[in-house]
Amino acid sequence: MSGDLRHAVLQANLDTVRHGLVISTFGNASGIDRAAGRILIKPSGVPYDRLSAEDMVACDLDGRAQDNRLRPSSDLATHAVLYRAFPGIGGVVHTHSTYATIMAQARRAIPCLGTTHADYFYGTIPVTRDLTPDEIAQDYVGNTGRVIAETFAELDPLAVPAVLVAGHGPFAWGRTPAEAVHNAQMLEFVAQMAWHNMALNPDPQPISEALLDRHYLRKHGAQATYGQGDVQ
Repeated sequence: MSGDLRHAVLQANLDTVRHGLVISTFGNASGIDRAAGRILIKPSGVPYDRLSAEDMVACDLDGRAQDNRLRPSSDLATHAVLYRAFPGIGGVVHTHSTYATIMAQARRAIPCLGTTHADYFYGTIPVTRDLTPDEIAQDYVGNTGRVIAETFAELDPLAVPAVLVAGHGPFAWGRTPAEAVHNAQMLEFVAQMAWHNMALNPDPQPISEALLDRHYLRKHGAQATYGQGDVQ
């Protein structure tokens, strides 16, 4: 397993705390080596200030730990389902960040109300359906991943790299663990803005498709113009 990936996953976990997305041990970040078929994830319940790169737990794509030094995060099965369902992603982050969790608990999707949202998410950030009693009783963590995958049956997970799990909290992902953290950070920011918008107007309307396209496509895709590109 690559030492670079171990350090990337450690840094992703530490960055969730640095960005105020996680308190106590309420969160986890992972990364995947697709060539090796291995996931690296934070160990369960270990305080962030005690983590090292070697503490990241190696697991297979079925969510089974490959060593017995430390138990993997209790959310491992959700991460594993997402890696199997979304082959383009390389990192997953789960937090209980305040505003995104409020929206998840309220079962409110986050509509694209402005250009800040459109810069990062191509449209509404969805909320999943509630899990059934049977889904909760049997393989709850795996079924959390499955209900996310179900929610994205007709969505591009790289165009909308986040979701709100009803009654639970947010998951975000990206091509790398660092990108997943950045998307989790942006999710929390747009959730906060949406919450305040809804306080002023209980039924705010999304921006136009033309404005959504203008802002999203300037940062994403083959025709992106934002930033310096390959300029040295």
